[in-house]
Amino acid sequence: MSGGWWRGKSTPAKVETYTRWSFHFFALAEVGGVGVPTGEAMGTAAGGWLLALVLGHAVMCAVTASRALDWTRGRREQPVRLLWALTATTAVIAVTAIGISEHGPEGEAVDSAAGAVFAVVLIFAAGVMALGVRDRRRVFAIVGGFAVGAGAVSFPLGMPGPAALAMMAAVLIGGGFIAFTSAFSVWLLNAVYELDEARETRTRLAVAEERLRFGRDMHDVMGRNLAVIALKSELAVQLARRGRPEAVDQMIEVQRIAQESQREVRDVVRGYREADLGAELAGAQGVLTAAGISCEVSGPVAGLPAEVQSALGWVVREATTNVLRHGNAERCAVSVRVREECVVLTVENDGVVGFPGKGGSGLAGLRERLAAVAGTLEAGAEGGVFRVVAEVPLVGVVA
Repeated sequence: MSGGWWRGKSTPAKVETYTRWSFHFFALAEVGGVGVPTGEAMGTAAGGWLLALVLGHAVMCAVTASRALDWTRGRREQPVRLLWALTATTAVIAVTAIGISEHGPEGEAVDSAAGAVFAVVLIFAAGVMALGVRDRRRVFAIVGGFAVGAGAVSFPLGMPGPAALAMMAAVLIGGGFIAFTSAFSVWLLNAVYELDEARETRTRLAVAEERLRFGRDMHDVMGRNLAVIALKSELAVQLARRGRPEAVDQMIEVQRIAQESQREVRDVVRGYREADLGAELAGAQGVLTAAGISCEVSGPVAGLPAEVQSALGWVVREATTNVLRHGNAERCAVSVRVREECVVLTVENDGVVGFPGKGGSGLAGLRERLAAVAGTLEAGAEGGVFRVVAEVPLVGVVA
């Protein structure tokens, strides 16, 4: 079930899920790294309260990171109040930790544990808050502000000067590292979504370009002929009203032009529907490779009858479109085999996400085309691989 849930996600969704859980792991690391050891080291009520504060801070960091990621994706408003709440909570925990270290129970273990809590909450808070802003200067200001705040809080509460400076440096370096990780994660996530949108846009543009080409061809064929038909029909009407016998000749000419237009339209549509298998295989390999999908093409093409190539070429077109639009594939293999008295085309790819089943309109159209040449089509998913197998007999097909 879990594997199917993960495979069912698109690549951007997988990257987003990984990014979110990375920041949730930071929260777990905060609790496991300093919260639990602090409670064990102190073994007092103060240690228990400090552990509870660290746990609450980790939960708030995880929630802030999640809300901030939603904001970067444009799904909610900037979590300003949550960012301020995290700042205030961090300040309270930091002051409490330094107070316990300097004025609480004696012991080196207590001082080390409280100092670790002080540094870690500031470091994680600075890094997580970097997710909630876009300007790099604000990120630098947040990290620098937390580092200065570490010194401003620790020194007045009794921490020696060198130790306070070391704490400031630790917060600056650690907070800067996590802030850089946060900013890079957001940039990477946005880049993945933009690339996915660009791929979808490229597919739509390819379809739109083909429609425009077909529209131009139809306009070139029909535009002039329809204009002539309109003029001659109007002339025939005028001649008929005057009782002139030339009206019959004009209508005969209209009939001739209409029949010629019908023939030209059939030629355009036939040319649009016919597909060269070799060209389609090369085009599919180029398009899939450009989309970052490894595509391997194998098998003989030359010498196959034109009807067979046209039918199988449409299978390649539809299968390629399905891989780009419906799948999350990383690999695609296309093979052509000639066995006995038939040609078998196989297209298979991984990344099965939302592929149409046997009832899909695209696959149904392919079955109709193959039926015209006595061919068959089988399509389905098995073991995470979607496979389309088209078989066209060579018997009775004229090359």
